[in-house]
Amino acid sequence: MAVKAVRMLPADDADALDWLAFEQAGVLTTAQVSDLVSEGTVRGRIRSGRWRSICRGIVSTGNGRLSRDQQLWVAVLAAGPGAMLAGATAATEAGVRGLRREPLHVLVPAVRRAARTSLRRLPIDMPAVLVHRTSVLPDSHRQLARPPRTTTARALIDAAGWAVSVDEAQGVLAAGCQQRRVLPEELQAALDVLPRAPRRHLIQQTVRDIAGGAEALPEIDFLRLCRRHRLPLPDLQERRLDAAGRNRWLDAYWRQWHVQVEIDGAHHMDAGQWADDMRWQNDVWTSGDRILRFPAWLVRARPDEVADTVRRALVAAGWTPTPELRKPTHK
Repeated sequence: MAVKAVRMLPADDADALDWLAFEQAGVLTTAQVSDLVSEGTVRGRIRSGRWRSICRGIVSTGNGRLSRDQQLWVAVLAAGPGAMLAGATAATEAGVRGLRREPLHVLVPAVRRAARTSLRRLPIDMPAVLVHRTSVLPDSHRQLARPPRTTTARALIDAAGWAVSVDEAQGVLAAGCQQRRVLPEELQAALDVLPRAPRRHLIQQTVRDIAGGAEALPEIDFLRLCRRHRLPLPDLQERRLDAAGRNRWLDAYWRQWHVQVEIDGAHHMDAGQWADDMRWQNDVWTSGDRILRFPAWLVRARPDEVADTVRRALVAAGWTPTPELRKPTHK
């Protein structure tokens, strides 16, 4: 596994090559180097073991195992002019935790082809690099960073579109918002200029669910979930006073069994709202009720999982499921 290397600032008398190597974690293209030292000097440093040839057209000014920063630079430089980190790779660099670190994702303009030969001949200490092409990459989607990458919002939209499953796609979007690396409005703004984004409808619905909570999940949808899974129907949007005497509206409440479901949207991620939610949850528990909380996107994406949790809570509270009726068999 590659590690982050600690890089020291070049000395006061450092030349242009030293500064370029510092800026790019010691990973350079031969075209960059040719403007600063002779081709013979480059060959000599590689033969002596001071430098390392990474792949065609790319060298490292060191001879050790590639660090994470160096892997990222190799991916971008090997993909050619205009390339930048994208998808889960760019989102991870922006601080979103829990995403796939490999393969590395790179985005290039659709008007040119990536250097695919180089990408197939990377050294063993390089993860696989997936190159994606796009015809839509406005300046507002470009993050000023080293190596260059897309903005967090664009990175998450792309990561959701390139994810291996629907669950992973929705989890990526939720992670970015829950970790407060991006706002739902920023995701929507990035999606608005990508009319052909993979999984566009799913992404848009998920962003709305994250932003709106129960408001994004119509009451009829939750009732349909209960009917489909043979659960008793709850009362919806019932008014109740909290310990401070304020009005609260319960998203779903089974009065007979004292079970409550709350569906959370993005506003619940706010620190003040989070503390208020905890106080409310404590009020519910100390009053004898059970409370279940689900993010809105999970209710829509994994209804079976949500229904199973609700069923177990109702059973624990005293509800007895009705046995399924079976049609008689005729011999």
